[in-house]
Amino acid sequence: MKAIVAGHLCLDIIPGLSSVDGQQFFSLFQPGRLLQVDTASISTGGAASNTGLALSKLGIDTSIIAKVGQDPFGILVKEILEEYHQGIGDDLLIDPAGSTSYTVIINPKGVDRIFLHSPGANDHFTGDELDFGRIANTQLFHFGYPQLMRQMYIENGRNLARMFHEVRDAGVVTSLDVTFPDPSTEMGQVHWETILGNALEYVDIFCPSIEEILFMLFPSQYADLAAKGEVLAQVSAELLMNVSQKLIEFGVQVVLIKLGDQGLFLRTANSINRESNIGKLLTDPARWSNKYIWSPCYRVRVVGTTGAGDAAIAGFLAAILHGKEPEEAVNIAAAVGACNVEQADALSGVRDWDSTLGRIRSGWMKNDVSHLLNNDWDWIEESQVWRKSVG
Repeated sequence: MKAIVAGHLCLDIIPGLSSVDGQQFFSLFQPGRLLQVDTASISTGGAASNTGLALSKLGIDTSIIAKVGQDPFGILVKEILEEYHQGIGDDLLIDPAGSTSYTVIINPKGVDRIFLHSPGANDHFTGDELDFGRIANTQLFHFGYPQLMRQMYIENGRNLARMFHEVRDAGVVTSLDVTFPDPSTEMGQVHWETILGNALEYVDIFCPSIEEILFMLFPSQYADLAAKGEVLAQVSAELLMNVSQKLIEFGVQVVLIKLGDQGLFLRTANSINRESNIGKLLTDPARWSNKYIWSPCYRVRVVGTTGAGDAAIAGFLAAILHGKEPEEAVNIAAAVGACNVEQADALSGVRDWDSTLGRIRSGWMKNDVSHLLNNDWDWIEESQVWRKSVG
């Protein structure tokens, strides 16, 4: 099975601040002062890198397509990708007039992170650069973070919708991931309901977090929940049913909603056509139709959450490409996400396919979310998920 993962990619630069007192860190910033720090950590980041490399580690033949500049950062990005898997960076798009996106992550101990982000060449990605003939020779096209790619959200997402339309016409299963739009910037002030409405008609698999989709489609409800406290702490089955219903009405066949430490929620269309792109990919489309599944998180010691959502999505997509049924696919997604958070970076914790399955079968314990469910949800012991009974 082959997959292409495209979209946002950047170089992450994380200065080492272990020797700096986090509580005093920002008071140390003074004009003309030299602040000594430790060795920096440098890695690739963004959905294209995180999901693409995780898919590759899970045994899927994966190509990463993203736009970088013809500059030293662009050369470094390709070198880092090649260290993970030779050839995975061969399809990077070089923008001679652009610069490579980068993020400086200021992460002192005990203080929330600050991101200094340059979008660079990501802002110039339109989708016209893609080779749709080559994409047609793969089974899956996954795209991530249009909010961080200006040409993907301006003009009501015209380029985003057109790109997915062309991929769908090429006979390939389409998948989309998003990130939280910064409300203070242009990306957070466009009309995301219109943008998603235009694009999701051509998207088979959609993988937002509950906060992201509430902000974009239900802004008043998001504001009300946020005013009461952490949104994730207020998640309920009823909320997920309502949100996922709207996404199904937009035309999505498979909705996977990320819930942070509450797990993952899967909702599928009432009937998945065997002759559709995704119907041809699934082992048994009927077994994927009209499903409501909640997978709790596996119990782990959390070291860092960078890339956890991207890793979980990679686990889910890999499970589909490996022919797994929905209950097992969501469970595998939860397992890959759990492995990810055991390490500080986005990829070191992700295991290969066989090792991931072996850990699942070892009796690995899950968190309890039964208090969030009512009597029409059943525990599926074999898959370690909750499934809603439907008529």
